[in-house]
Amino acid sequence: MRFMGTYRPKLDDKGRLFLPAKFRDRLAEGVVVTQGQESCLVVWPPEVFDREADRASERPMTSRAARSYARMFFSGGEEVTPDKQGRIGVPAALREYAGLEKDVVVIGVRDRLEIWNPTAWDDYQAAEVQKFSELDDDEDDEG
Repeated sequence: MRFMGTYRPKLDDKGRLFLPAKFRDRLAEGVVVTQGQESCLVVWPPEVFDREADRASERPMTSRAARSYARMFFSGGEEVTPDKQGRIGVPAALREYAGLEKDVVVIGVRDRLEIWNPTAWDDYQAAEVQKFSELDDDEDDEG
């Protein structure tokens, strides 16, 4: 399952989000919405969420970083099933975490979707575009 592209849907008055039409069939059985890094939300297909959860569980709980990641990853999670129109309800706590109001940005990131506040996404993208254009694997071969 591959997700790509950038979409700019709106949340309705009840905090529901229309999933991009091209992904609705693939996500019709349900998704897991969690807090992401950089203050976005992550929409996981269940099987991808399970793989990520397994990876988190493999890290030793004696590691402070592992405990912290697991707490943030699972405590903000919510299982959601899209309605017949392809909308998912985004819980208020998650909307607040990501600073979501009416306008949002949904991006495809290979095996998941991310939901961003438009200003946060535009700022992130502006900061990263130069780094992206300068990536060069050949630098490791020099010397």
